Amino acid sequence: MTLSAVASDADDSVAYTFASRYVREALPRFRIPEQSIPKDAAYQIINDELMLDGNPRLNLASFVTTWMEPECDRLIMAAVNKNYVDMDEYPVTTELQNRCVNMIAHLFNAPIGEDETAVGVGTVGSSEAIMLAGLAFKRKWQNKRKAEEKPYDKPNIVTGANVQVCWEKFARYFEVELKEVKLKEGYYVMDPAKAVEMVDENTICVAAILGSTLTGEFEDVKLLNDLLTEKNQETGWDTPIHVDAASGGFIAPFLYPELEWDFRLPLVKSINVSGHKYGLVYAGVGWVVWRNKEDLPEELIFHINYLGADQPTFTLNFSKGSSQIIAQYYQFIRLGFEGFRNIMENCTENAKVLKAGIEGTETFDIVSKDVGVPLVAFSLKDSGKYTVFDVSESLRRFGWIVPAYTMPADAEHVAVLRVVIREDFSRSLAERLVTDLKKVLTELENRWTKSTMIAHVKAEETPDGVVLKKSVKHTHEEIARYWKHLVDRKKTSGVC
Repeated sequence: MTLSAVASDADDSVAYTFASRYVREALPRFRIPEQSIPKDAAYQIINDELMLDGNPRLNLASFVTTWMEPECDRLIMAAVNKNYVDMDEYPVTTELQNRCVNMIAHLFNAPIGEDETAVGVGTVGSSEAIMLAGLAFKRKWQNKRKAEEKPYDKPNIVTGANVQVCWEKFARYFEVELKEVKLKEGYYVMDPAKAVEMVDENTICVAAILGSTLTGEFEDVKLLNDLLTEKNQETGWDTPIHVDAASGGFIAPFLYPELEWDFRLPLVKSINVSGHKYGLVYAGVGWVVWRNKEDLPEELIFHINYLGADQPTFTLNFSKGSSQIIAQYYQFIRLGFEGFRNIMENCTENAKVLKAGIEGTETFDIVSKDVGVPLVAFSLKDSGKYTVFDVSESLRRFGWIVPAYTMPADAEHVAVLRVVIREDFSRSLAERLVTDLKKVLTELENRWTKSTMIAHVKAEETPDGVVLKKSVKHTHEEIARYWKHLVDRKKTSGVC
């Protein structure tokens, strides 16, 4: 006698994933479900949805790192359950952060001795780093104004209109007026002379960008320092400079060591940089360093002892992962100065290859500069047939994510595409992108020609100027004749 049993829903662990009921039920979107489901079913369902995301390696919109060595991946996974804020419990992780701060400070030529501890902190990115630097400037300015018995309720900060949105967030969240230097066509960074003109006694700092998000260009921090020094001497003010080196901070020291933009300039009091950009670490780490202790007001630093020891902290959040801190230290000792320089040189060379390919289409004008962050920003010479937004959308069909956007205030009429060259964007990918771009341009050109021809054949003007609408049959016949003629012209003899 054969015995058989019907499998119950309770025995889902032996069920074939795509034979289970879980793949045919709607996924919860607003409430936590009442019942549990097997771990393999949960994994498969979520993994299937994530397949619809873009490929991070082909996301050319982002400056953020999308590849690291497997050895570093293992370190990241081993530390994924460590809360960085538990400094007493994880003292080695804290020590690695301090080492990173010291290395970055020396890289940026901070005036500290070989064995002297630098002033800085790891953050979740440059946005938090900028908030902290801005707060330090605001508090120091307020303290000075209070000591002089002057009003301290209307602080402002001077930037270019090309700044990243985190500067606007800082200004709005912490009630600081944002005074922006407008851009103009052909000049998409802050003009130092105009910036200094906007400085007044309420200016807490001038922010310069080393690597504009729009075009990758470095702003002239040296000229800004010189002009602002003159104004400070004339007015008796001591307006400082902050350098937002989110993108360029790990590029300039290796490719342009003679460029003066960092703590070599006396008015530069703090610098932020993104470890998860050209610091070559996955998303979630940034850094801010100060020139010396006097530039970070002591009252902004909190001391806690409920985790086992007295711990100073100056962050906007509290708990955060340790993995990215460890990964940053790995990259510093793994690559060294030589490795970072080689990677940045490769990125620059691949940017040149891509630029040459784009120029070869004779369709675009290059708006980015050769010196700066390795990226290529380009605009259409003629937007009458199609726009950069059409090009961007069409490239997605090949898997490429290439952003299209308009420039900020006073240059809004300029629309560009931008390709960021990261470590993992090789020459072969650059050449492939150019090939796919040419296909897109051909398709858009044909689409425009077809639409123009259809508009022409759908209407016919009589000698007296009256436009007669053609019949559907007549229109179809003319379209067919047009395309037959086009195909006949393109026919070739011999073997293809």
